[in-house]
Amino acid sequence: MPSPHPLRAVFAMDPVHLPLLFPPPLMARLRQAAELDPTLVVRDFTDPAAAGVLARTEVLITGWGCPHLDTDVLTAAPGLRAVLHAAGSVRSLVGDALWKAGVTVSSAVTGNALPVAEYTLAMILLAGKDTFGHRERFRSTHAYPTHRETAATGNVGRRVGVIGASRVGRRLLELLQPFDFTVLLHDPYVDAAEAAELGAELLSLDDLLRRSDIVSLHAPDIPETYRMLDGKRLGLIRDGGVLINTSRGALVDPAALTDELVSGRLHAVLDVTEPEPLPARSPLYHLPNVFLTPHIAGSLGNELERLGRIVVEELERVVGGEGLVHEVREGDLGRVA
Repeated sequence: MPSPHPLRAVFAMDPVHLPLLFPPPLMARLRQAAELDPTLVVRDFTDPAAAGVLARTEVLITGWGCPHLDTDVLTAAPGLRAVLHAAGSVRSLVGDALWKAGVTVSSAVTGNALPVAEYTLAMILLAGKDTFGHRERFRSTHAYPTHRETAATGNVGRRVGVIGASRVGRRLLELLQPFDFTVLLHDPYVDAAEAAELGAELLSLDDLLRRSDIVSLHAPDIPETYRMLDGKRLGLIRDGGVLINTSRGALVDPAALTDELVSGRLHAVLDVTEPEPLPARSPLYHLPNVFLTPHIAGSLGNELERLGRIVVEELERVVGGEGLVHEVREGDLGRVA
């Protein structure tokens, strides 16, 4: 049932993100749906200056930079009904107390998955053409490659291994379908029939690594995936193979990966690393077989508006007494990002 009175909503995030997440048309929709001060952004739930507003708050609109949501927020906002997160994972944001209190949690993680999948597709296509290698060689020789030098280059029949049928992984699988790739998948929660529906052949992790030309990581950062690509498994990837990581650096043994890349045996596209950022002395900054980017695959710039739109639509559902489309349940956190 719709609320009989206007809901009180409050922002809790780093305010630098607010204008891009909620440009004027989206901010207007928020203010139409709920009682909301667009200039108030809470950074500390124990701040006495915010106490009066939080005491009446029923919905928190959170984002990057939001304080951890645990007992402090419940003490400050005893009437809290919902947390609408205008970013990705809520696993490290939401504490046990919030789940126990029955607060509904929603995340814009689905919207954040799209640019990550787009980035990954672009890198797969560029890696298949050996774009990064050609760029480095062209810089030094100023010469066009010979036919012999490009004989192994191209994307026809290229074997792409996707590790993890996560939201990003599934979106990537969709984006790969128009191309002439052989797509392989590893995910312990997917069976062969579902993998076929996703356009991929289901394999064990080791078999995927052995058979793939390009390996792309999309598994969640959970205890079961910590260092899932250790030295032994990295050694299964064929000579000249490419590893793309847009997930989390913790999934790969950093020392073993550095050894493989310094040797030149493997190539890598790394948007995430461990640690993050890498220390200034890391050789990965300078290796010609490494394309390193500063964690940009997720939503940036005008892509943030997509996340804001998801939150606006969720708030309108809360006000209308409808179920949330992007609800996150505590039981799912053990196997999602």
